[in-house]
Amino acid sequence: MAKTTKSRSARPAAKSATRKPAKAAAAKRRSPAAKPTATALDGALLERIARALEGISTQMAGTSAHTDAAVLASAEAFIWHPEGRLAPVPKVSRVDLSLLQGVDRMRDTLIENTERFATGLPANNALLWGARGMGKSSLVKAAHAHVNAQPDVAGRLKLIEIHREDIESLPALMTLLRASDDRFIVFCDDLSFDGNDASYKSLKAVLEGGIEGRPDNVILYATSNRRHLLPRDMMENERSTAINPGEAVEEKVSLSDRFGLWLGFHKCSQDEFLAMVRGYCGHFGIAIDDDQLEHEALEWSTTRGSRSGRVAWQFVQDLAGRLKVRLET
Repeated sequence: MAKTTKSRSARPAAKSATRKPAKAAAAKRRSPAAKPTATALDGALLERIARALEGISTQMAGTSAHTDAAVLASAEAFIWHPEGRLAPVPKVSRVDLSLLQGVDRMRDTLIENTERFATGLPANNALLWGARGMGKSSLVKAAHAHVNAQPDVAGRLKLIEIHREDIESLPALMTLLRASDDRFIVFCDDLSFDGNDASYKSLKAVLEGGIEGRPDNVILYATSNRRHLLPRDMMENERSTAINPGEAVEEKVSLSDRFGLWLGFHKCSQDEFLAMVRGYCGHFGIAIDDDQLEHEALEWSTTRGSRSGRVAWQFVQDLAGRLKVRLET
């Protein structure tokens, strides 16, 4: 019995001896003395990383500003990429201003507006809207070339094209251009909005209403087949289902109202169409009997089902190809 009792009383002592080192190890692991050291190391590391990133950011900002100035001096026209890059256009695809027929009033108005802007006078953003193929985008590019060649402008007027799908990056482009000494026409071809597309809000903020607003050295020109930049059936649908029809489309319609200058382009007459064809033939030296030219041009427009500057140019390209005449622009 004595042995049994001694044996039993020894077990708790052994168990207790076994637990003590484990408790001590656990206590050591939970010791708060290790935490300040790790925190101090982490803080020092984060501080070094922050200083390194700040230095890199400063260097990149300086390089970016230098690159932007160099790029802007390298060409008269650019394409904007939404990641923040301006791509120079070595040769702009455009026609001579004298070849744009049937748009005399719109041409004179846009050139006058562009001249005022290029010389530092007040000018309006312009929306060129109307029939397809009547030279809206051609007029913007031709007006830019015409004004930029004037002695008092001397190449300081730059043309920057922004694609419709990149409109949301327009505020970033404005920030880039604001610090430049040049003047800029920001041009968006075939601008329109469908469905629930909300990117038009970026354009509205730039045109008017934003805190910064449009920089003094930037003007916006846009072309569209729609006067209010959204389809008529969508406008009618919103009016028919709204409690207050007058307010249903006010937000989207107000976008076109922010262009101070509206220039409407309508389908051309037969005489205007033939004048376009003759103008192209005279400019490129295409020799052909006038009666034959008129007959072929009208037949071409009939097969296409329309008369426009684009159709006239397509006919002239076909005619020049058949007569083996090169169209040197």
